[in-house]
Amino acid sequence: MNYSVAFFTILIKEIRRFTRIWPQTLLPPAITTALYFLIFGKLIGDRIGLVHGVSYMDYIVPGIILMSVISHSYSNVVSSFYSTKFQRHIEELLVAPVPNYVILAGYVCGGIARGVLVGVVVAGISMMFTHTTILHWDIAAAVFVLTATLFALAGFINAVFADSFDDISIIPNFVLTPLSYLGGVFYSVAMLPGIWQKIAQANPILYMINAFRYGMIGVSDVEIELAFAMTGGFIVFLTALSLLLLHKGIGIKN
Repeated sequence: MNYSVAFFTILIKEIRRFTRIWPQTLLPPAITTALYFLIFGKLIGDRIGLVHGVSYMDYIVPGIILMSVISHSYSNVVSSFYSTKFQRHIEELLVAPVPNYVILAGYVCGGIARGVLVGVVVAGISMMFTHTTILHWDIAAAVFVLTATLFALAGFINAVFADSFDDISIIPNFVLTPLSYLGGVFYSVAMLPGIWQKIAQANPILYMINAFRYGMIGVSDVEIELAFAMTGGFIVFLTALSLLLLHKGIGIKN
């Protein structure tokens, strides 16, 4: 049976959902990015100088772009799928002859679409402050999409377990934001004392940001192969977990 109609119906719904309210979904990251570059890039960057042979402004561009991709791909899925649960629309999906993987793919691809679109907007804003050229297009594009996929899946799992709107804001505020800021967005791990370098290396977002940075400007604090292996492993695990939760109906049918 061809399930493409069901998939594209969910996907188009998700895309229309965040593009319809673009002043809330696309405009804020553009403004926030401009502030990052003005404060960290212009005011602080001139005093820091070069990091690994590149200007501080060029160094922070990849991290800021990927940080936006992470937060928006996650928030799109967690808010959308929880709203489906809260408004009881989920029951229509569950009784429809649509496999769980189609439902999951529709919501995750919607999150990827928003993450990628926001990332492109942030990258466009960055061009107003710097003229960074992408050295390795294949690596940058792969990390870009894989990171959006990973955090869209994470947002889906958060939405499944959430029992209130407060529950969908706990992870972004108390987990994702600290890990993103501590993931080497504004600094190199080499700048940290020895023990803190070890601690920083336990942060998975560090590997994604550095892999993306390598794709853009050729600089990284981690091994690129390890970053791809870690990201791919997390995607496989979260996909399997999401499908299991849908199959069991945990947090959905009760």
